[in-house]
Amino acid sequence: MDFSFRNASINDLSEIVAIYNATIPGRMVTADLEPVTIESRKEWFEKHNAQTRPLWVAEKNGKIAGWLSFHSFYGRPAYSITCELAIYIHSDFRGQKLGETFLQKAIDSAPSLGVENLLGFIFAHNEPSLKLFRKFGFSEWGNLPDVARIDGKNVTLLILGKKTI
Repeated sequence: MDFSFRNASINDLSEIVAIYNATIPGRMVTADLEPVTIESRKEWFEKHNAQTRPLWVAEKNGKIAGWLSFHSFYGRPAYSITCELAIYIHSDFRGQKLGETFLQKAIDSAPSLGVENLLGFIFAHNEPSLKLFRKFGFSEWGNLPDVARIDGKNVTLLILGKKTI
């Protein structure tokens, strides 16, 4: 494994956005239907901090290979022990177990971040992501049938969860 991991800096935001935007046409991992802008993601970026809600990037040979973010669930203080994870891998680095490495790192780090529950919000048709999260002991905590419409088709969102303590 030749990946190195670090907290993202604002200088990484353009590559983070590019990796994210590259997933939109596949209609598998995000409900965004059009590319997002760097400007529109600045507030999202600023909500991350290394102590409680990190945003990590993985690098290989000087290139950002992917990123993982911890995002506060539901935005109310009582839910502070629960985080949604988002993992996005650059197409050049898929199939190299980076998703597994990120997910294990998130699970291992959660207690020190004050996070007792990790969530993945995953479309029901996204079998690779469902398989990844289930491999690490996540189970279905929620099923939102036909909650989104993508290209004229209704799409179901599954919430997979795991206790970290």
